[in-house]
Amino acid sequence: MNGDEEFNPGFDGTYQEHLWIRESLAGFYEDRWFTEILYRVKAGKEATVYCCRGHPSTGLELLAAKVYRPRMFRAMRNDWIYRQGRDILGADGKAIRDRRSLRAVARKTRYGRRLGITSWSQHEYKALCDFHAAGADVPRPLAHAANAILMEYVGDAALPAPILQRVRLDPAEARRLFDRLMGNVELFLVCDRIHADLSAHNVLYWQGQTRIIDFPQVVDPWTNPRALSLLARDIERLCQYFARQGVQADAGGIVHGLWRRFMNRQL
Repeated sequence: MNGDEEFNPGFDGTYQEHLWIRESLAGFYEDRWFTEILYRVKAGKEATVYCCRGHPSTGLELLAAKVYRPRMFRAMRNDWIYRQGRDILGADGKAIRDRRSLRAVARKTRYGRRLGITSWSQHEYKALCDFHAAGADVPRPLAHAANAILMEYVGDAALPAPILQRVRLDPAEARRLFDRLMGNVELFLVCDRIHADLSAHNVLYWQGQTRIIDFPQVVDPWTNPRALSLLARDIERLCQYFARQGVQADAGGIVHGLWRRFMNRQL
């Protein structure tokens, strides 16, 4: 335990949110990853991110805790697109094979929905680990639980890093960051992944650098039949943002070049 203290979220929030956070993050608190939750950073359709004060033993001043919502799939549309061709993962990160569990997921029973949330978070954690190890510009993953992930925090105690969508860039910086992000998209392909929901809304900007976030929906380019169209959508969205910053790019040409290099690499 973190001393003899009981974990109690200290920030303002509803009673239900506090119950949910205690259930999801108590294990991290007991393992001395953090000492308190400072504030809510972002509340998305599938998860909420919190800024936490790192425990002195970690050497981290701040870290981010991403907690998946209990009813996330009710707020998501077309999640089946991303689940095509990928395994259901358990809390240990391994594929679930027993028929009872797979039937529960298919039938969307209460147990099946719980397994689905766990699988969603595990796919994100595995992607973060693989991308970070490969040198991609993503937050460093720290630990995971059934429905939560701890990772590097981007920003400071007073201000989280803004999303790129809210940032105005000068032309030189815009070109540099565009090239860097396209390099990351290609690196994801090297790791046999496509982000599949990439845009300026899930890229953080901090002190002249970017971090790509939100990977639960990553798809395998070999097994997902919509992989190429999802890659094209990622690149088109980034090109649309950077066009407003003065960067002219041929989205179709970039997609074709990346896909050709990816396929040739596998021959």
